[in-house]
Amino acid sequence: MLFNSFEFIFVFLPLVFVIYFFLLSRKLILGAKAWLVLSSLFFYSWWNPIYLPLILTSVFINYALGTGLGKSFDNPKSFRKIRPKSVLTIGIIFNLALLGYFKYTNFFVSNLNYFLEDQIPSFDIALPLAISFFTFQQIAYLVDSYRGETKEYDLLNYMFFVTFFPQLIAGPIVHHKQVMPQIGNIWNLRFKYKNIILGLVIFSLGIFKKVVIADNFAIFAKQGFDVAESLNFVEAWVTSLSYTFQLYFDFSGYTDMAIGAALFFNIKLPINFNSPYKALNIQDFWRRWHITLSQFLRDYVYIPLGGNRKGEARTYFNLFMTFFLGGLWHGASWMFVIWGIMHGLGVVIHRAWQKTNFKLYKPVSWLITFLFVNLAWVFFRANEMKDAIKVIKGMINVKNIVLPGALQQRLSFLNFINFGPWLQNVTSDSYIVIWILLTFIIVLKFKNSTENYLERRISTSVSLASGVLLAVAVGNMIQLSEFLYFNF
Repeated sequence: MLFNSFEFIFVFLPLVFVIYFFLLSRKLILGAKAWLVLSSLFFYSWWNPIYLPLILTSVFINYALGTGLGKSFDNPKSFRKIRPKSVLTIGIIFNLALLGYFKYTNFFVSNLNYFLEDQIPSFDIALPLAISFFTFQQIAYLVDSYRGETKEYDLLNYMFFVTFFPQLIAGPIVHHKQVMPQIGNIWNLRFKYKNIILGLVIFSLGIFKKVVIADNFAIFAKQGFDVAESLNFVEAWVTSLSYTFQLYFDFSGYTDMAIGAALFFNIKLPINFNSPYKALNIQDFWRRWHITLSQFLRDYVYIPLGGNRKGEARTYFNLFMTFFLGGLWHGASWMFVIWGIMHGLGVVIHRAWQKTNFKLYKPVSWLITFLFVNLAWVFFRANEMKDAIKVIKGMINVKNIVLPGALQQRLSFLNFINFGPWLQNVTSDSYIVIWILLTFIIVLKFKNSTENYLERRISTSVSLASGVLLAVAVGNMIQLSEFLYFNF
């Protein structure tokens, strides 16, 4: 079930909300939690019920392992025969094996066929929805249990933590310590108008981002990457920038909707985006983009690899491997691997650059960072290497700049520019350049939803404006489109 669908907005969410607080009003706390868990499982199985047993199996096994780890930490004398490190290892192997089978089996087979020049048949395996997210979430739970940082051994609460529908499909990636205290807080079992209004405002902004902004940019990105056989200079930049903005507004829109929907139930999810395209360096970018993934990679990959504790060379290696694995986590494709390698090298170069103590002017730093991120997104979006090369070739081919024929007389002195049909391979909408410029202004000058969320300034005018945004978004929900991160 999509957040940007009529059945979610007008049926599922209101029904779950009303029954949840009705049960709480009758002091049926366990019943309310059970209702929310069952609703979340229904939400998950809406696409394909066949994978419901998969997530349940994952939840039960990880709960059992995590409970054992937590109790062994609390009372080590009672668990002398159990080596906590072995239990943790088994748990991580189980989760990675599950993820590896469903997500990377055919990727491995296709690469094996390439190198062996053989034809091993691929397996008929469909990627279960959200497997990357609930796998990472539960690996973090096991590690936290091993460290003695979890104190919750109630199965229903654990299922609530993993399956809570606002964050189940594409995050934010939440930690046990972020959600469990809220579930057990008696004050969160009350109907809070402030959270409802705040949730509606954030949800409205998120769905507007997705339906009105991201889905329109998707048209130009798809045409440039998947349809056009060649692109001139302007078309290539329109293509790459369209995807850069599509991805941001699509994923941050989902996150806003997740945070907003969770607030209806008095659950505050962690912030996942903080104006990433304002970043002045690549490290700053990763402090702002998909923040919960960045924190997971730092805490459960980079630091266990050694972090910065084993010398400069090892630190560079650890940084590179963290982003390499982060790229591979996004999908079974060499395009994602290349994207991860690019960011790994970018972070390493930035760290080395810092050693020189030479600082660039902020506009220059921003421009370099944005251009690098935009270039890397080309590989992230491209289905094949030839698609990425097509776009990049157009972006750097200054000899193939084409502008509208109507400007020929005024700009005839620019003899290196061609005039005529200038966007025919991407769109017939000549206003796309204006839309891109306006979007730049939005992402660089306006406060993001995160800042507004933290400040909690929900005035009457803001509420009315969010109502308008919601109405516009609902009015544009003619053709449903999945969120990009559903594929990861």
